[in-house]
Amino acid sequence: MTNSSFDSGLDLRRKMFGKEGADDHHANASDMMEPIQDIVTRICFGEIWQRPALDLKTRSLITLAMLVATGRTHEVKIHTRGAVANGATREELKELFLHAFPYCGIPLMVDGMVACEATLNELGVK
Repeated sequence: MTNSSFDSGLDLRRKMFGKEGADDHHANASDMMEPIQDIVTRICFGEIWQRPALDLKTRSLITLAMLVATGRTHEVKIHTRGAVANGATREELKELFLHAFPYCGIPLMVDGMVACEATLNELGVK
């Protein structure tokens, strides 16, 4: 893992989540959280998200599906922003959550959909 992994990861985080989800996370990280911000930037966004076999929109949809399945509604809100930045539509996101129903169960699907819809409304996505 090189500095280029960090740089490309930070650039992707900026494109997906804006300054708040990239630069501010690093600048405001405590001593305890700083290493995880580095790992997320370098490995998650600088290495995994940069692999060529899946486009960013597909990766966003997969990520949201996994977050719904594990009940991570805080992260659903964050990754909804990224999915929109990567080209996902409200209709595609709605279908993702409906598809989660038979595989994840109603409570997880509803929690995820509520978090996603709140973020879409905040972003003004129709």
